[in-house]
Amino acid sequence: MEQALIVNCSPVRTGATARIAGIIAQRLSARYAVHEVCIDDYRFGFCLGCRRCHDTAICVQRDGVDNLMEEFSCADVIVCVSPSYWADVPGQFKAFIDRCTPWCNTHEPHARLRPGKRGFAVALRTGPGMRECERILDTLEHFYGHLDIACRGRLGLCGVERREDVAGKINEIRQFCEGMIL
Repeated sequence: MEQALIVNCSPVRTGATARIAGIIAQRLSARYAVHEVCIDDYRFGFCLGCRRCHDTAICVQRDGVDNLMEEFSCADVIVCVSPSYWADVPGQFKAFIDRCTPWCNTHEPHARLRPGKRGFAVALRTGPGMRECERILDTLEHFYGHLDIACRGRLGLCGVERREDVAGKINEIRQFCEGMIL
């Protein structure tokens, strides 16, 4: 059975982002062995900017990034669900992205994930305009691209501030999941 990794990019384990991640996990569980994580499950430092990973494909810091990247490595499908923090991904998730430089395909040598991974991106925001969601989705898709993960779908959800706001978006989320099940 293929594996799906659902990543709550928010440090809030019980908010709207977690609720959306949970709906996706539940929907995909009929087709995939699902593992759901929160960025706050992992402890790691900021990128030091030392660039040693450009020569070694290994970060000098050994911490939670290695554990989360192992989750990425095992997954066939990766779904990152991110809220808007000042019109982009939360700082905790951005720090994780920065630390993924050893796996970045823009330099050699670089660490590699197993090929053939499919990525999906979900963004949510409080306000009514989709532009902010598009920026977050672009960030996630850019991240996937540098890890050689093919982004196969993206979903922006506006008007979601609290966990209870997700109720009005459930059908849209479920419909989006259908593209992951195929």
